[in-house]
Amino acid sequence: MTPTNSPKVFKDAHAALHDIKSGMTLMSGGFGLCGIAENCIDVLTTIDVKDLTVISNNIGNSGRGLVKILVQDKIKKAYCSYVGGNPDLEKRMLSKEVEVELVPQGTFSERIRAAGMGIRAFYTPTGYGTLIAEGKDVKMFDRPCILETALHADFAIIKAQKGDTYGNLWFKETARNFSPLMAMAAKITVVEVEELVEVGQIPAEDIHLPGLFVQRIFQGKNYKNEIEFLVTEGV
Repeated sequence: MTPTNSPKVFKDAHAALHDIKSGMTLMSGGFGLCGIAENCIDVLTTIDVKDLTVISNNIGNSGRGLVKILVQDKIKKAYCSYVGGNPDLEKRMLSKEVEVELVPQGTFSERIRAAGMGIRAFYTPTGYGTLIAEGKDVKMFDRPCILETALHADFAIIKAQKGDTYGNLWFKETARNFSPLMAMAAKITVVEVEELVEVGQIPAEDIHLPGLFVQRIFQGKNYKNEIEFLVTEGV
């Protein structure tokens, strides 16, 4: 189904990302390969952009996900909380081809949430006394805390299991991860869904993210939903 009676509905990822430009900041939902915007990432590999600042938990993994644009040298800086399992990012970090700011995962999600809530900065004890705290303001509360600033973006690309033509979204289980927070922190949120329906077909109590935070949505296709690590148990 591809409803067309809403200005938020776009034909595909190419149309939805038509105005992304070099130098912009991009948030990308997903945890490992779970819940990543596969169609949007594939389109980014074909668009002539560079010097992107990317905010994503782990910038892809072993040739999949955002690493596809990393190896094209389209990423200038990355904010992430985990780089294990990504040899391409490790290589570029060590050779200083890309600037990486490692952020503790709780702080990472809170910096994104703060942007969506209009909070400019906050203090947290996480990272105090480590390299994370270098150059940051420190204040004493019940214990020393460091100042962390909100993370904003020009675009957010996220994936949901189901969405309606207004942009109300339902995510499947852990594929939700950082995506709702990123949608609130970006100027333009582009959503790809496995199932696009009319308004009213997602029960109000099942909506995980209101369409207020979604500017563009399209019906995705050809999903691989790849498994990051396949573990089997012998009987």
